[in-house]
Amino acid sequence: MNNKKRTSTTYLVPQEIVESKIYLLRNEKIMLDSDLARLYNVETKQLKRAVNRNIDRFPDDFMLRLTGEEYRVLRCQTGTLEKGQHSKYLPYAFSEQGIAMLSSVLNSKRAILVNIQIIRTFTKLRKLLLSHEELKMEITSMERKYDQQFKIVFDAIRQLLTPPEKPKRRIGFHVYND
Repeated sequence: MNNKKRTSTTYLVPQEIVESKIYLLRNEKIMLDSDLARLYNVETKQLKRAVNRNIDRFPDDFMLRLTGEEYRVLRCQTGTLEKGQHSKYLPYAFSEQGIAMLSSVLNSKRAILVNIQIIRTFTKLRKLLLSHEELKMEITSMERKYDQQFKIVFDAIRQLLTPPEKPKRRIGFHVYND
């Protein structure tokens, strides 16, 4: 048995915060350099410098640079950046593998602990998506097996599994009559 002291599993950042920083871009779950820098408690430019010094460790499937349009769309979706917080350079986006590689270029205890937490969050999300797909396949299989007599039940279950659409808000003034 290995007698090395094990890294603490204490979470430095709530898992909900990590989850809220994971975006879907180009059919890939990614995290932005600025969000990662905040989690690691370093400046974004420090993180980018460390990456650029070790650029060979970050192939295209580990890290990509957002296009101007992708950056604009992400900013509109998240609403996280305020005026004056824009970077003059387009951000890097890191895949799960790229985030794992970051722990080798950011050599701090916090970076290691936060990376462990981020990888666990990615794994949890992957398991949730997989179980959701397995449930859909099982329902389809059961539906084939039990002809039309349970169609209503299966339709109701499928409707519950489908995420609800966000209601569209009306723009403008609303007059309420009593």
